[in-house]
Amino acid sequence: MARIAILDRGDMSAEQGRVYDAARQSSGIVGGPYYAYIRLPKLFEACQNLRASLAAGPLSARENQIVNLVVARHWNARYPWFAQVRRSLAIGIEQTVIDAVNAHRDPALADVREQTCWTVARELLADKGLSDETYAAGEKTMGLESLVALVASIGSFSMTCMTANAFGIDPPAANPTPLAT
Repeated sequence: MARIAILDRGDMSAEQGRVYDAARQSSGIVGGPYYAYIRLPKLFEACQNLRASLAAGPLSARENQIVNLVVARHWNARYPWFAQVRRSLAIGIEQTVIDAVNAHRDPALADVREQTCWTVARELLADKGLSDETYAAGEKTMGLESLVALVASIGSFSMTCMTANAFGIDPPAANPTPLAT
């Protein structure tokens, strides 16, 4: 159960309403951790802009989703996991890949860039840094710009997951792929 009240659109201040309406019109993403961010409209807007910037960056939609799955799993973030599983399935990520991430197993990823996203995200979250070997392999496979986007995506989505966890923002009861315990 959420620790904060979910604001209805009619209960928002003018500034909250402005950024909420803009988000609804652009990405449509206004739920989950954004229920907390709306309390600070400039933060809400900055998060929307960062999300859009990363989505338009050099990582493919599949690469972004693999990162998001790893990050949500790392933080045991139930709402973000729910949302990312739904998005992952919608763009064609196989249920077996999702199940492997959920079980903390290496997923079978044939694409070398997707495998690099998995490896970098897992290592950065677990070790709070990258070994020289992983960094070099990441830069060689992804290129420097994509590696920067990858690391930024890990950090950005970690904030999303921590926010959901801190404020108790849970997924709907009908969650087809809950986090494994």
